[in-house]
Amino acid sequence: MQTFVNQYLNEVKQISSLIDTNCIEKIIKILKKIREEKGRIFFLGVGGSSGNATHAVNDFRKIVGIESYAPTDNVSELTARVNDDGWDSSFVNWLMGSNLKSTDAVFVLSVGGGNLEKNISANIVNALKYCQTVGAKILGIVGKDGGYTAKVADACLVIPTVNNQTITPHTESFQAVIWHLIVCHPELKKNEMKWESTK
Repeated sequence: MQTFVNQYLNEVKQISSLIDTNCIEKIIKILKKIREEKGRIFFLGVGGSSGNATHAVNDFRKIVGIESYAPTDNVSELTARVNDDGWDSSFVNWLMGSNLKSTDAVFVLSVGGGNLEKNISANIVNALKYCQTVGAKILGIVGKDGGYTAKVADACLVIPTVNNQTITPHTESFQAVIWHLIVCHPELKKNEMKWESTK
């Protein structure tokens, strides 16, 4: 009988073989234009994906040279907005306060991508509705093709589901795999990473 460790790692291999590489290329093309137009990236994520958003902000600022932010990085502002206005509007109000423009991109890292009917990640859905009114680009790496992000994004990579019991860990793991691929892509990488630059 196959051990869980072997099963999990085999699922990682299977997902890697099923990734839509054309979608990744499309995301890279959009991000290249964002940088050329001196736009910004706003990363939205909750739970484990918010941790990924923080890490992605660092990489896109330092390696790619695109001004980037995540609302979850400022705990004081985020909790004030949640306390005063509510969770569902916390991201959209933050984007309004950041003067989101048509030259910017909102990059969603999420397992489900938001679903108002199921009351899941309504703050992401409301933020994306605002993005659409402003004309900002919407990008995403998610684990469900039925979520709001996948439906409205200019480019959204859906991590293939190979096991319904491991959707969340695989999605959040592959968010990191994909954004690291993106930041070191020759079309986007502007600054060398430390260990790669060490002789």
